[in-house]
Amino acid sequence: MGKNRTTKDGGPTKASAIRELLASDPKMKTSALIESLKSKGIKVSSNHVYLIKSKLKGRKRRQTRERAAAASKKIGMTNPAQAVLDVRALALRLGGMKNLKTLVDVLAE
Repeated sequence: MGKNRTTKDGGPTKASAIRELLASDPKMKTSALIESLKSKGIKVSSNHVYLIKSKLKGRKRRQTRERAAAASKKIGMTNPAQAVLDVRALALRLGGMKNLKTLVDVLAE
């Protein structure tokens, strides 16, 4: 993640407290998260929680794209989007992504 920021009194910021709870339970509902923070004496709005959740999702998507781009550069592929479409077409021919993954796992052994 980034720096662990603190408030003037040395406690965690609201955003970092939200991120900590989401790290421990990524599927936690917003209302439960707000109540949990409220019991710790941290008052946050639902909009703030939604903002932090969306930024975390964006970060995860960006990391996935970067890994895909790095992997395509590693094998010398010029158009990684076409590779994704080809893999998807292969998965459809094999009966789904689970079947393709099973086949790849068996071949990797």
